[in-house]
Amino acid sequence: MNNHDLPRWATAFVLPILNLLSAMLVAAGVIYLLGESPTESLGILLHSAILNPEGLGYTLFYASSFVFTGLSVSIAMQAGLFNIGSEGQMYFGGLGLTLAMLAFDSTLPTWALIPAAIAGAALFGALWACVPGYLQAKRGSHIVVTTIMFNFICASLMNFIIVKYLIPAGEQNTASRAFSDAAAMPLLNQWFPVLGETPLNISFLIALVALVIYGVVVSRSAWGFKLRTVGQNPHAAHYAGIRLSKMIITVMLISGALAGLGSVNSILGSTHYLSLNFVGGAGFIGIAIALMGRQHPLGILLSAVLFGALIQGGFDLSLEKPNIPTETFIFIQGLIILFCGAMEYFYAPAIIAVLKRKKG
Repeated sequence: MNNHDLPRWATAFVLPILNLLSAMLVAAGVIYLLGESPTESLGILLHSAILNPEGLGYTLFYASSFVFTGLSVSIAMQAGLFNIGSEGQMYFGGLGLTLAMLAFDSTLPTWALIPAAIAGAALFGALWACVPGYLQAKRGSHIVVTTIMFNFICASLMNFIIVKYLIPAGEQNTASRAFSDAAAMPLLNQWFPVLGETPLNISFLIALVALVIYGVVVSRSAWGFKLRTVGQNPHAAHYAGIRLSKMIITVMLISGALAGLGSVNSILGSTHYLSLNFVGGAGFIGIAIALMGRQHPLGILLSAVLFGALIQGGFDLSLEKPNIPTETFIFIQGLIILFCGAMEYFYAPAIIAVLKRKKG
């Protein structure tokens, strides 16, 4: 029995849980070395991020963007592509959203502005993923290399566009002008006052819909079967008549569009203007979410909530415990990526041994 012969319940549930626990155990050791109690710190984090309704609102707000970047990475992985360019695709998607708002926010009502923002974000995100997809499909350029390059290109390009063209005259803040009130995403605290004054908005509901659509398309549709065939055995897919180049480009367009949609929550749900580096690493967090969630809709959602809780709870924990800097939680995110990515099958031999012993 090898790693790929493990039962589905082991790879989908047991391994991710063990990997997460390992990351948290190492993190607990670091917190202890910083002079704080790991159990007390965990209690503060849980209360701030989950048990407190207002804190939960912030957790789900962060998770809304992470769902889209996690879906972006996941659908590419289904085709055997490791798209690590979601950071740049979300950033460029924010530009598409902003251009739509600057053009129409003073003339269109909310019911028309929100779809325009969603369309602009998805279109520009897809455009930024198109070239790496084309280079992979037609020229054999490795998708990892091209998407890394495009992250850096996008950061420089966006810096130039914002500074040169979008800063209003007389302003010092490196950001576009604020959008009109009509361009704001409706907040969920209008229906659930217990959430308090949080930026949680209907982007969270859109993210849930996107998860359902992703699950149905990937697992229950003919196109999803072709997608998974390309990812698992491209040679067999080629001989079955599937056009690999077309599938790669299509998947990258969808992946980029999903990443671009993450900007809707961040910009229209919170800042209401385009600023430098508004993505804040959400694209890279999407990689961890896809790996930890095993590209499954429920796993992606739970992983997104976990990372949202780390950000929200970590912020409050660093305020209560000055010995624990906020950078500690970037370190914890890295640990999760390490255990769920590079050390994905670290516990597989032990699980295989237990299953063999039980079978014998």
